[in-house]
Amino acid sequence: MAIFRRNKSKAAHVAAPSAAPAVAVLERDSITGDYVVDASHSRMGFSARHAMVTTVRGQFSDFEGTAHVDAEDPSASSVSIAIRPASISTGSADRDGHLVSADFFDAENHPALTFTSTSVERDGSEWTITGDLTIKGVTRSVTIPFEETGTAVDPFGNTRVGFEGATTINRKDWDLSWNAALETGGVLVSEKIKLELDISAIKNA
Repeated sequence: MAIFRRNKSKAAHVAAPSAAPAVAVLERDSITGDYVVDASHSRMGFSARHAMVTTVRGQFSDFEGTAHVDAEDPSASSVSIAIRPASISTGSADRDGHLVSADFFDAENHPALTFTSTSVERDGSEWTITGDLTIKGVTRSVTIPFEETGTAVDPFGNTRVGFEGATTINRKDWDLSWNAALETGGVLVSEKIKLELDISAIKNA
């Protein structure tokens, strides 16, 4: 590493900090193409009420996905995502261990939960994706509204597109029915679960 010394006989020169590489913003309709989800810049999260008084938030760290985006004919678009439930993280090792057990995800016998789109609609920057969500061997249809948050070429030359989406499901529809009654009334874990998806996808070269 270079060591810079001040030259007492000459005026000091202070180098200006180099500017960050520019990010080129693309036109919305230029996003048509095939994409891979960038897991390192995406989040597959969820939240649920706990003990009727607070909200527990968590996410999965191990997932992958692909998408075909057709800006001209959105119905020709498609999405496929696979998530490893064993990668769940809620900030409590004991709780995570319970969630991957047979009471909930049964990750040992069902190592992946999947989402495969069956229809895609678009209204400006708003996308509505309906698909089959399979958890623990049970498949149900889910509709998720997404907002297109932007598209750009990053400093490494990757064309990226971003989406944010959320929806609420009833976990009992997927046989995730374990619960415990509270002495004060109500149950320990809410049946309604909010899914929170922040997606960054990279266009295939």
